[in-house]
Amino acid sequence: MDRDLETDFDTLGEPALRAIVHDFIGRCFGDAMIGFLFMRASRERIEEFEYQHAADHLGGDVTYAGRPLAAAHGPHRILGGQFDRRRTLLKQTLDDHGVPPGIRDRWLAFQDGLRDQITGNASGQCIA
Repeated sequence: MDRDLETDFDTLGEPALRAIVHDFIGRCFGDAMIGFLFMRASRERIEEFEYQHAADHLGGDVTYAGRPLAAAHGPHRILGGQFDRRRTLLKQTLDDHGVPPGIRDRWLAFQDGLRDQITGNASGQCIA
């Protein structure tokens, strides 16, 4: 990557990205629809992996150190509706933090591209 070009990570900055991820993960853990998926998870651990993953795809000099997404999420049998709910929470968080629309849209598109690694359900499909 040509570090002379500003990345989405550069535009947001590390403190803002950490604040966004902290808020987002808090919303996920506390959500009535998907919060139960996180009952036995460490919020700090999930938050750090989410930060690494976001920073990496936004162009930061950060490497995601978690397990491959399919391996990490496969045992949880995440349904399409649950994936969609997480995406809704992410969009709301990005909007609430004033993330520029271009960055928000690229971030959401990236997340959408991960769907097959997280759930076997197509968009809008909620059954196992």
